[in-house]
Amino acid sequence: MADATSWTYVAGEKGRTRVRVFDRGTKGLYLEWFEPSRTPGDPKRRVRRALGHTDRERAKGEAEALALAFRQHERAPQRNLTLGELFDIYAEEVTPQKGVSKRRHDACAAEMFSRYFGRGRRPLTLARRDWDRFIADRRAGRVTTEHGKKNRSVGDRVIAYDLKFLLSVLNWATVAGDGEGGVLLERNPFKGFPLPSEDSPRRVVVVSEEYEALRKIAPSVHPDFECLLVLAHETGHRLSSIRQLRWSDVDLERRAVRWQAVSDKIGFEHSTPLTETAVAVLAAQQRRVQAIGDALVFPSDDNPAEPRPRITFGKWWKRAEALAQLKPAKGRGYQSLRRQFATELKDAPLKDLAYLGGWKDPKTLLTCYQQPDEGTQRPALESRRRLNAGGLE
Repeated sequence: MADATSWTYVAGEKGRTRVRVFDRGTKGLYLEWFEPSRTPGDPKRRVRRALGHTDRERAKGEAEALALAFRQHERAPQRNLTLGELFDIYAEEVTPQKGVSKRRHDACAAEMFSRYFGRGRRPLTLARRDWDRFIADRRAGRVTTEHGKKNRSVGDRVIAYDLKFLLSVLNWATVAGDGEGGVLLERNPFKGFPLPSEDSPRRVVVVSEEYEALRKIAPSVHPDFECLLVLAHETGHRLSSIRQLRWSDVDLERRAVRWQAVSDKIGFEHSTPLTETAVAVLAAQQRRVQAIGDALVFPSDDNPAEPRPRITFGKWWKRAEALAQLKPAKGRGYQSLRRQFATELKDAPLKDLAYLGGWKDPKTLLTCYQQPDEGTQRPALESRRRLNAGGLE
């Protein structure tokens, strides 16, 4: 039996108006034809377009219509899409599938790029000069998000994060069907351009002594702070996921917690076991607040239906550092507890560790979170010494 992806259909005259439609499996149906070169003597240019559907009979009709258009000396229809229209389509079809923080960033970035390049700008007119100019202006603070502080410069990591959104939109447009047999955008004009990056990003790890000092004074910061601190330490998850936890996500009997995709930065829904320490603080928290079901574990004081604001958690952390008399260290925070989790558990199988901490891609775990640690290096050397000594006996 032939593979489903081997299906193909050809319309038109070979060498003149030939148009082929073929199946690319999970990527759907594609049209393919050759366009004459604009430069005499150069070979014809192969063009492929995603149809955006899997209806083979419909695809046959579209191939025949395009072949007929070529026969009548007409070019394939091109949609004159503007950057603003493209952002609107993306916001309607793609952004809703993302987590809360990603949706918020999509909206801010789309507004900023629309304002900077112009909503009426044609995407294919963007070029390397536009790319470099945006990076320079964003770095100097000449362009900010709608609610960002004016004339405030930002680092390369923030700029790269913004540009990754723009690249995602443009890449998606090159495969999204336009409903007329073509795609929204023929190519990504920014494809292959280098993203700005910091030479040595600061990735602080909280050490055990610092964590114990913070936990000791936690009740003095706020009644909720100890539970928050322990969950960040014991689960290794992002603050955004922890602050949106509901009691219905917590199963104290099974000692497990469910992390919902809607509250996860990367939309990764999964369940992980809880340590005895995490279960104990959660049980104490639940007894104190007398909450069950869909009630939030960390509700806002102003509106219990909403999670406590992230900025409040930031203030708690600063207050805790001061009370614990920790020497200020730039980069220390809830994320540094996540790095501690990844570093201390580096002996665990990589796939299990990535799942435990909510990393969808183990590569991110290795390159951005796990840190060299003498505490794990010395046992490894000792294990090697014992192995060698055993071989000599």
